[in-house]
Amino acid sequence: MEKHEIETFLALAEELHFGRTAERLHLSQARVSQTIKQLERRIGAPLFDRTSRRVAPTPLGRRLHEGLAPVYAQLQSVVAEVTAAARGVEGVLRLGFLGSATGKLTPRIMTAFGAAHPDVEIRMREVHPADPLGPLRDDEVDMLLTRLPVEEPDLKVGPIVLSERQVLAVPAGHRLARRPAVRLEELAEERTFGLAGSAPEYWWDAQTPRRTPGGREIRRGQSVGTFQEMMTLIAAGQGVSPVAASVCCFYARPDVAFVPLEDAPPTEVALVWRAAGETEKHRAFLRATCGVVRENGGPADS
Repeated sequence: MEKHEIETFLALAEELHFGRTAERLHLSQARVSQTIKQLERRIGAPLFDRTSRRVAPTPLGRRLHEGLAPVYAQLQSVVAEVTAAARGVEGVLRLGFLGSATGKLTPRIMTAFGAAHPDVEIRMREVHPADPLGPLRDDEVDMLLTRLPVEEPDLKVGPIVLSERQVLAVPAGHRLARRPAVRLEELAEERTFGLAGSAPEYWWDAQTPRRTPGGREIRRGQSVGTFQEMMTLIAAGQGVSPVAASVCCFYARPDVAFVPLEDAPPTEVALVWRAAGETEKHRAFLRATCGVVRENGGPADS
């Protein structure tokens, strides 16, 4: 198999859409289709079922993807490591983080990266919910550990590093504070917070939903710009908010209680960086991060 065939096949197996695959690889749809047909002729059987409405791998396509993806990833990693050794990775890597970021994994990631690249100094900087992507776009940080989703055409999103359950932060004396768990539908009777700043609206909506699963509106009160500001307002009885479970450890305070949100989806953290100007330092840190995640058995689950 040729390199471009492997890359095209793997991209289509992940995107399951010829248009998105073409955009991702900076090719025309016709070129993607031609490459897949050429690969299928080489193998002697269809790898994808195609209709006007969907693209899905055949059983043979799934088998090829399962066997090929990890091998190709390992090959890329080896080539990248050799390239880094040849070029040298040095200087400063500015790492932004939102809140507790990767929590307990952070020291392990730093240790792994430092051991592999002792000539790189990591400088960490906290970013805030009001503008979580601004420092990255303004070239104040090189990479960012932040909550998903991030759906920006000028930014690249790496694999998920952390997947956490959500809890509801409420005032210590709140009616829900002693409950063993609550459901998202109950938030229709509460007030959450808006966001003061320039964060993408879809991003804040993912952190603090506007509606319950049943379609009832969740009222938003005062806008906040930092996480500590929000926690202070919760303690003062000004509202409640869904937060990651790690907040219970890293931001515990006696005037705020944390109640499990039993039907909330997990909140996820990933590395994000600017698509333009990606360097070997970016790739080296990403490899170190992915290595720690693999050692942990996959994205950490708190």
